[in-house]
Amino acid sequence: MDMKMVILIKIIFLGVFAGLTGLHAQMPARHQAAPVALKGGTIVTVSGETIPGGTVVFENGVITSVGVNAEIPAGSEIVDITGKYVFPAMIHARTSLGLSEISRLAETVDLSEHGNINPNVRAQVAFHAESDHIPIARTHGIAVAVATPTGGIISGLSAAMLTDGWNWEEMLYRAPVAMVINWPNMANARARDNALEELAEAFSAARRYKKAIEASGEQGVPHHARDVRWEAMLPVLNGEIPVHINANEIRQIQSAITWAEKENVRMVLVGGRDAGYVLPQLKEKDIPVIVSPVISGPSRQWEEYDRSYTLPQMLYEAGIRYCIAGDFAPAYSMRLAHHPSSAVAYGLPLDEAVKTVTLYPAEVLGLDDRMGSVEVGKDASLIIADGNILELSTVIEQVYIMGRSVEMDDRHRRQYERYRERYNRMQDREAME
Repeated sequence: MDMKMVILIKIIFLGVFAGLTGLHAQMPARHQAAPVALKGGTIVTVSGETIPGGTVVFENGVITSVGVNAEIPAGSEIVDITGKYVFPAMIHARTSLGLSEISRLAETVDLSEHGNINPNVRAQVAFHAESDHIPIARTHGIAVAVATPTGGIISGLSAAMLTDGWNWEEMLYRAPVAMVINWPNMANARARDNALEELAEAFSAARRYKKAIEASGEQGVPHHARDVRWEAMLPVLNGEIPVHINANEIRQIQSAITWAEKENVRMVLVGGRDAGYVLPQLKEKDIPVIVSPVISGPSRQWEEYDRSYTLPQMLYEAGIRYCIAGDFAPAYSMRLAHHPSSAVAYGLPLDEAVKTVTLYPAEVLGLDDRMGSVEVGKDASLIIADGNILELSTVIEQVYIMGRSVEMDDRHRRQYERYRERYNRMQDREAME
């Protein structure tokens, strides 16, 4: 096909796609105008005791009181949640939500940049606030998603994004969260060595840059021009943020641990398929693990079929800090709760599993000062449900994000209502015949 025709077809498709996206985009929630009291339900704090018949009060987006006899300010909006459950909203610790819409259409995917060393890439500026995937994740209880770049050796900086807001600036919760590194495949020695050499040179250059910037301005020291690539690595070198290293195979994991210790940087293992084989090493070095995914098959013929399903329990029993991230693709972000629920079926305690998508990701990602549990002083990012959020039959009835009552509508629900109505009409027509 002629290249001009291909371009024309893509332009037309993008125009239609943009129109449909705008047509179905959810209206962001209004800011909380008055105190709200969720009264009479079971409060699953996750950081403490579960409170039957409890009340949660929040004002200006922050929880102000929790308990059976919680003080309710005058003029509060009281929501009767008798028979319901309140959970902290979920956190998706690693996803391409907001960065990718249709994987087959390159124009809707903004996950990576050219080249192997891109520490200055900031995920938040590529975040598409009107993505159809975001409302679906939100109505399934996800309040914060860590948008994560991919590609190359150093992919860039991840960002914690709210799932409600007008634009990326308003939806930005915290950034940077971490610098993302893709550990090379250890099977190809030449490619591995080249990649590790490139990675070592990048960190060496960043350290030289740091030294030059710190010395700049001193007597006899010339001014040093700013470099956005090495500037972006300073928070890592200063110990302010960790490196999230994508590694699954045991040799990758061991190599990455050795490298992180040599470079004196904080490491979080992401993926971690073979983490069960190096538990003592992870425990000794206090390296957290972001398990992604749980729902998967064995990678080797001789492995147990349930190896990935039992990994969370192994980490739990070994006393290793961890959380569960689920699927990376945006279309499957709404399945986040399915992953810890699958781990429960293979031995992980239910209360522990709930923490793996609430409190634990907040701790691993450095968000636990504001999220992850139902506590006074934390953001009122909450879920009201008719059961445990890990039960697949549970209905999430309402989500609050920083105190805002969000619209519980998305493309999935609209399609469900559409075709349920079609079925009802068919039934009516058959009854008339």
